Amino acid sequence: MSKRIALLSAVAFGALALTATIAAPVNAQEKTVMVGGAAMFPSKNIIQNAVNSKDHTTLVAAVKAAGLVETLEGKGPFTVFAPTNAAFGKLPAGTVDNLVKPENKATLTKILTYHVVPGKLDASDLTDGKKLKTAEGEELTVKRSDGKVWIIDAKGDSSMVSISNVHQSNGVIHVVDTVLLPAS
Repeated sequence: MSKRIALLSAVAFGALALTATIAAPVNAQEKTVMVGGAAMFPSKNIIQNAVNSKDHTTLVAAVKAAGLVETLEGKGPFTVFAPTNAAFGKLPAGTVDNLVKPENKATLTKILTYHVVPGKLDASDLTDGKKLKTAEGEELTVKRSDGKVWIIDAKGDSSMVSISNVHQSNGVIHVVDTVLLPAS
């Protein structure tokens, strides 16, 4: 009986090893997009990828301060317009430091959820004039000009999509060069 269990165990471990060998190259060949010096893997979720981008450390810190990590690790799908560190740097001096304070969590959450649209929208879905209802509740407007995609916020300011279609397991990220601000 114990020889039979040992044989079945050996077969099972052999099958697992073979499966791992076959599956590993598939993941290694996963089509990635480079963002902030790091590969963004479609098999990982938004947070798992964003934490590796050196261009999004401010965004990741803000998401953590707002308590939105679990949400953006969730099933989704989400379309995220992800501002770079340089985008946050365009805000008036001290704005980010002020927003990440615990007493400003509601304002920070409002701004961050304004960058999230429920559903998965590829660049081809971002047609000129399209209105996008954000998770925050207000709208963004898409503008296409000279082969570029711009996202217009409630204040009329625009943010250019610099890297589009960064696919995630729970949605898609479009990197933007300016922080989008809701009307209020």
